[in-house]
Amino acid sequence: MTTEGPGDQAGQADRGGPGGQSSQGGQGLHSHVLDTLGLAITAGEHPPGSVLRTDEIAERFDASRTVVREVVRVLESMHLVESRRRVGVTVRPTEEWNVYDPRVIRWRLAGTDRPRQLRSLTVLRSAIEPVAAGLAAARATPEQCAELTEAALGMVRTSRGHQLDGYLRHDIAFHRIVLNASGNEMFARLGDVVAEVLTGRTQHAVMFHDPDPAAVTLHVRVAEAVREGDAARAEALTRQIAVGALEELDVLAP
Repeated sequence: MTTEGPGDQAGQADRGGPGGQSSQGGQGLHSHVLDTLGLAITAGEHPPGSVLRTDEIAERFDASRTVVREVVRVLESMHLVESRRRVGVTVRPTEEWNVYDPRVIRWRLAGTDRPRQLRSLTVLRSAIEPVAAGLAAARATPEQCAELTEAALGMVRTSRGHQLDGYLRHDIAFHRIVLNASGNEMFARLGDVVAEVLTGRTQHAVMFHDPDPAAVTLHVRVAEAVREGDAARAEALTRQIAVGALEELDVLAP
């Protein structure tokens, strides 16, 4: 997802003066270079051990050395690359990547490895979310219960008529609330991960045109169980949602 900069003047400033010809603002150019390189690395176009030259990156994107350095720093923070003097920017082994970084997830879901990535993340969800729902039934505040119910009803309202974008917003909200209401800060931090998984399923058409009615009903029943403080039922129902998500992958992304 790119963010447009404030205008041509900022783009020229980023290029080091009035001679810069970039049509994007500084932040927009930064995002463009970052997304392009991140996608290429995670897709295997630059395999582990390959070296990226910062001067070549700057020339390719017509970007200043400042922009390239900032992009490399972000990629380093994700453990995708490492910089070494007199060597360059080296792509790190896949097992060292920060696979929980939402941007890394987004890039991997956009690549050819999407089916395996979706399955890996869905299995993670199936291990975490049922436990989180059980904890939420014991710990959720009245406000969180109300928000969870509203999110579930929003899913119902947008589950027909090919309203997948609207459905996605409510679906993400629902799962964020469950993770936050668990009272476990480790679970809560997975909210962005789950959001990227749900977004990726929608953007890359790894979903039916309309959500499965049974799955929508299960979300409503989870909200009811959390509101009623029934931890066992909340956990069991959420596990059914996870099983259903895995079964959908068997059909849509084998």
